[in-house]
Amino acid sequence: MQRAEQIRVLKELLGHIDAGTNVDAGGIRYNPSSAYTCKELASREWQEFFRSHPQVIGMSPDLPEVGSFLTMEDFGVPLLATRDRDGTFRAFVNVCRHRGTLVESASRGTKRNFVCPFHGWSYDTQGSLVGLPKPEQFGKVDRSCLGLVELPAAEKYGFLWVHPDPDASLDVDDLLGGLADEFASWDFSKLERIEADFYPTPMNWKFAIDTFGETYHFKVLHRNSLAQVFQGDVQAYDTFGRNHRMTLCVKSIHEMRHTPESEWHISQGGFPVYYLFPNIQVNVGSAGVTLVRVYPVPGKPTESFSQVTFYMWPEAAVQDPEFAREFPRIFGQVIRDEDYVAAASAQRGASAGTQEYVLFGRNEPALHHYHNTYRQALGLELLPLQPA
Repeated sequence: MQRAEQIRVLKELLGHIDAGTNVDAGGIRYNPSSAYTCKELASREWQEFFRSHPQVIGMSPDLPEVGSFLTMEDFGVPLLATRDRDGTFRAFVNVCRHRGTLVESASRGTKRNFVCPFHGWSYDTQGSLVGLPKPEQFGKVDRSCLGLVELPAAEKYGFLWVHPDPDASLDVDDLLGGLADEFASWDFSKLERIEADFYPTPMNWKFAIDTFGETYHFKVLHRNSLAQVFQGDVQAYDTFGRNHRMTLCVKSIHEMRHTPESEWHISQGGFPVYYLFPNIQVNVGSAGVTLVRVYPVPGKPTESFSQVTFYMWPEAAVQDPEFAREFPRIFGQVIRDEDYVAAASAQRGASAGTQEYVLFGRNEPALHHYHNTYRQALGLELLPLQPA
């Protein structure tokens, strides 16, 4: 985050504390409970937001060296991502061009070639077909036309972006909606990958996104965890097209009142949480970054899963190796065991069909933003703002 923006946000947080105020959406919105239960809507979301929209699949540290690879099927396309022999990030459909078998089954690792387990066709890190057993028996084929199907991919600002459609285009700066310079200033590419986790939960994927959208619940749900560190009911909020940055207020912000602005840093008093449309949460702390990727289960609107990856700044990992080991567990105790438990409970309420709407308060602007960006993308009528 640029220096001037850090100071502005920190002053905003201090101003809210002193005035006893918070961010204000200007009113209340009523969101239909069907947004979390409707099968038809869920099918449209799957197609528009996941099968037809660029996806963040990880961060640069997930492919730390030449020959690194990772695989996934989170958004319906079997994916093989590599760092090729030139150090370039590439993405392919993880399907052999012979009979359609998945080529690589490991979730991540380092290899020079990927060999199909069915007949032994092999491909290099640039997706080229480099091995075909018994070619004299198989028959003459043009190997140059039988490489793995490549997907549009870009590595920028420390993130790995892929479009699931081989014929689509990918413009990262356009997707960021004004966050490009800010992301560049963080220098996320220097991070080191620590660990990853998987949170399957019986709730609509948007309920998972919602849990990251307000601090109103901290003093109740997180009274013995986050509320010990963060000042609830105080945040700064800024939108960037379909994306946003919500800055939580750390209680240590009061110590900054006694230091000159020239020494202020956002991590001393704030905790930025970025949302990237449609399903990404990026939590940025002084020690590192947590990337949360939330996905629906196709055909099951009341089920979802979150892929969570933890990264640390190299100096932080060295200075506090115990925290580096413990942080994934601590994060899980809060998000998986508190937030997602509450959200799964809300799903049961929505699925009961007895309540037509849920409410988004004036102090929950991120929820207003999330759902109206979803509705706008689907061509639905926006949720109107009601005076409150």
